[in-house]
Amino acid sequence: MGKLSGKVAFITGAARGQGRSHAVRLAGEGADIIGVDLCAQIKSVKYPMPDKQDLAETVAQVEALDRRMVATVADVRDAAAVREALARGVAELGGVDIVVANAGIFGLSADQDVDHDEVFRDAIDVNLTGVWNTVRAAAPTMIEQARGGSIVITSSGSGLSGRGGDGSGAWSGYTAAKHGVVGLMRSFSHWLAPHIIRVNTVHPSGVKTPMGWNEIMPAVMQDRPELFTAMANLLPVPILEPTDISNAVLWLASDEARYVTGVTLPVDAGFMAR
Repeated sequence: MGKLSGKVAFITGAARGQGRSHAVRLAGEGADIIGVDLCAQIKSVKYPMPDKQDLAETVAQVEALDRRMVATVADVRDAAAVREALARGVAELGGVDIVVANAGIFGLSADQDVDHDEVFRDAIDVNLTGVWNTVRAAAPTMIEQARGGSIVITSSGSGLSGRGGDGSGAWSGYTAAKHGVVGLMRSFSHWLAPHIIRVNTVHPSGVKTPMGWNEIMPAVMQDRPELFTAMANLLPVPILEPTDISNAVLWLASDEARYVTGVTLPVDAGFMAR
């Protein structure tokens, strides 16, 4: 018996990176998965975003653990699409007990000719409004089920600090959105506490994913080494592995954290202590 046996987890941004890691980790503890991902490129994002084959690979890895996964291509910016994807998964898997609002982008670029307004808007739309759409889609079903649950929202070290701020659309939009989801979490935790539904945020520092480390980064590091010095961790760990975050998500989703709600949990190698 796993820690999440009999549970169903709804995970956004599930095609690769942290989302895939969360899906596989939770499935390994017995959860079935409802997963969504855009599987398309957003213009303001300069690194390659995941595609349908990436989402299919997540499904394959979950099924290799003898768990079920209902995967849908959906944009978290589209509230109706998120609701439809969740409804399909609930119909097939029998409910939803865990939400991992993970989908996110970072529009960092080494180019000088950047539409900072567009980059900012996209960051807010995906990283903040996408979380709103995700929780608002799942919460009514969780309340109706009357069996409690856990909602974990992916924030960032940038959701607790303004370090690295440079006035760009990428950094400002990302930081604003990641601070914003803390506000959502705190509001949602009050709303859902009477239903024994816990809501928390997890705050990684840099994570080794296609978003966290990609071909854009070396050029930015060369142009602005002081930025990466400012973003360094306290522990001598340059970058975290996705599974480090997944372990925290698993704990928050499990009964081991049954009385933990309304907290901002750093998993950051001491980034916030530095």
